[in-house]
Order: sequence, then C-alpha cells, then structure tokens
Amino acid sequence: GSGVIIHPEGYILTNEHVVAKATSIKVTLIDKREFDAHLVGADIKSDLAVIKIETKENLPHVDLGRSDDLMIGETVIAIGNPFGLQHTVTTGIISALHRSIKGGKNRVYRGFIQLDASINPGNSGGPLLNINGSLIGINTAIFKQAEGIGFAIPINKAKRIINDLIRYGKVRRGWLGVSVQGMTKEMLRFFHIDRIRGVVVTQVMEGSPGARAGLKRGDVILSLENNEVSDKSDYSERVSTYPVGNTIYMKILRDGKERALSLKVSLLPKSRVVDYVQNWLGFTVNKIQQSLARRYRLATSQGVVVTSVTPNSVGGKIGIQPGDIIRQVNQVRIENEKDFRMAIVKAAGRDSVLILIQRGQNGYYVTLEP
Repeated sequence: GSGVIIHPEGYILTNEHVVAKATSIKVTLIDKREFDAHLVGADIKSDLAVIKIETKENLPHVDLGRSDDLMIGETVIAIGNPFGLQHTVTTGIISALHRSIKGGKNRVYRGFIQLDASINPGNSGGPLLNINGSLIGINTAIFKQAEGIGFAIPINKAKRIINDLIRYGKVRRGWLGVSVQGMTKEMLRFFHIDRIRGVVVTQVMEGSPGARAGLKRGDVILSLENNEVSDKSDYSERVSTYPVGNTIYMKILRDGKERALSLKVSLLPKSRVVDYVQNWLGFTVNKIQQSLARRYRLATSQGVVVTSVTPNSVGGKIGIQPGDIIRQVNQVRIENEKDFRMAIVKAAGRDSVLILIQRGQNGYYVTLEP
C-alpha cells in the first residue's frame, strides 16, 4: 500500500483497508529509509487511517489542498506503489465527482472523485495531487472491477476525519436524531415541490438535536448550510461530516411554507445507540422462549425472533416479518439478545446492515440501507 506524509512530526494518511489486518507496519520513504510505524486511528466507513513514524527530524510533507472547487476535466497526478513498483507517478483528468462505490463487506463509499488514471493494488492510500502539488484526494483501489479508471477520497472529506483520528483515535460522527426518507414523485405533488430534492422527516428522537430545534415528522428538509439536499444519501453523508458541537442551519418546508432552523450537532449517546438503530431498522426482537416458539412454530432456540415490525420502516419495506429468526448481523453470529445488541451497536456507523434471516426451513440475506 501507499501513504502520504501530512505533518512534519511523521503523521501519514493512508487507506483503512491498507492497514486493517497489519500486525506491524513499516514505512519506506522515497530516500529508501525505513521506519517502524504505529496505527494512530482508522475509520472503516471512510476507508481512511492515520499512522505515525517516530523521528526527531521534521519530515517534508504535502500541503492539504481543497476538493470543493474541483472541475471535471481538471488535470490530476496520482502517486503510489502499484504492484510493488515504488513511487510510480501517473497523470489523468477528473472524469466525475460525487461517485458512490460499493466495496467489500457490504460497504458503500460516497462522494468519491473519479479519474481516468488507473488506481491499481498498491496505489491505495497514495496522494492525488493537483498541478500545484497540493493534496486533493487519497487514491483507493477498493473497486477491483475498474479498468482504466480510478477513484479517490476528496481531501475536504478527509480533513475532519484526520483531526478526529489524531485527537481521539476514532471518528466522532455528527448526530441529529432524525430519520428521513427520500422524496418520491407522488410526494412532489403533495408538497408542491417543483422537482425531486430534499428528504422527508419520518421520525425525530425525543431529546435529540432535531427535537430541540423543533423538527417534526412530515417536515421536508430542503437544505443544510445553504446547500440544497439532493437526496437521502446526500443528507446522510453531509450530516455525518459535521463536527460535533457545531451549529448548522437547515431550511425546511412545513405546511407549504419555508422555515429556517438551527441545530447543534451532537454525538450519539452510547446509552441510546441500540434504541436509535432499532428505531431505524423498524423491528424489535426477543429471546426465543417456549411461548414464542409455540406462537411462531419455531424449531430452534438459537438466534432471536422478530416480534414486531413498524409499517413502512426500513425492515418492513424489505419484507421482514414477525416470526423471522435473526441468525447473523453483518456476518456476526447471533445466539441471543446480547449478541444482537452488540452487533447493532457496531452497525451504528455503517452505511448498510447485512442480516441473515431464517423463515421456516429457509435462510436468506437481506440488506438494510439508510
């Protein structure tokens, strides 16, 4: 894998998947010197990690640029170690912006830069530079089917993640306590909106930032920080990038009138993670007791059984039913309610949840996405 020095004290930015399974990390600089490095912090959701080499000298480092003013057709430079060929430089142009890519283990990566310079195994974690030599992205080779194209994580997205990883060792994602759904053509007519944009609030958690700001079920969120919300993915991505403690401004549509609200971004309290994710999933589970086994005619006591499903919830829409047995969550085996709660807590920061359902004698996987 590759990486780029972002601070003279030896902090290096790379991809999470480059260091995910590492038991030890060695860094070779362009002058052939080798250093041992340790992991400072990593974030699965963004596929970013920060490592650090110990040295008393000030190391040369790249300047962090900006990615909010990139243009399609702009010339870019990618550097890395494809197939072990060290310090390989390729050039290309930006082909597209705001790409969503499905990676391994059911992960979805959003907001990527697409370029026509090939990003091969070994390039992951290397810098994407503009013609001024400023860092505008981190190359990644997560999309193995791509031939002749590459993808990079925009540096603006990486900046806050870098700060959190260095300061806390993990990313503290913003939380508003609001569940939303995308706009449909039928909803456009009801809300008298000219085109598909915004998201509709479906639930506001009690005591959450959204509740304190006065958000209500049925409100349409039109913009965040004066930037239009295009769809549900756009909303989720942007909320997760706002620093905890910051105040953000939101424009909503309620009863045919636009209103402005301000919300203070919070950190999801650990005590509420299970409730929050279960509310989002839209179903409740219980230990398989004799009474439930008789009611649903279950032949096993392993796993947990679904006892209720909220209509029109994420779980309800994909067909989860009372009596279904949950056997796995994100490929983690579920034996009891404790296993389910632990798996749900881990799923809180993911873009999607993969669940193995047993119904009768048959088993099948379902994917739940926000």
